[in-house]
Amino acid sequence: METEQELLSSIRSGDKSALRRLYCRYSGYAMAIGLRYIPQSEEVRDVIQDSFVKILTSIERFEYRGEGSLKSWVSRIVVNSAVNYLRQHERFLFVSNIPDEADEDSPDIEMVPPEVLLEMIGRLPANYRTVLNLFVYEQYSHKEIAQQLGIKENTSFSHFHRAKKMLARMIKEYLSKQEI
Repeated sequence: METEQELLSSIRSGDKSALRRLYCRYSGYAMAIGLRYIPQSEEVRDVIQDSFVKILTSIERFEYRGEGSLKSWVSRIVVNSAVNYLRQHERFLFVSNIPDEADEDSPDIEMVPPEVLLEMIGRLPANYRTVLNLFVYEQYSHKEIAQQLGIKENTSFSHFHRAKKMLARMIKEYLSKQEI
């Protein structure tokens, strides 16, 4: 498999098939990221398409910083596109209070197949799901999430804990059904 640097070199030298290889290499990865934020397949396809338009039209300005930097760049574009889509199409209700209940015991998440977990995350309210994804998968701080979404830092913290609590409840229900 060609390295990211070789792929970029081919793209920058005008090789049109290299653009196709870039798409084939990262479209599945981009779709997986998009589905974490937007569980509806039709909507996420639009976001992924828009993301690749941005990627392909701005690839010349991308600064290569070592193997993995292209994949990270693609990821950032997809995340930003998904968050922008959600801001435009979802009604976010951000409440800025800290949860007053202590976290429940964490269920054994390892017992849940990844596709089931993804479906559970997709059932979370959009604002909780977005904060959870940005914190867990993108490893943004609550300060960065607050800036990205235009909310207060404690709102991000609150939504993250509520998302965790809802997800823990769904996982426990799932695991209890598996024992039957």
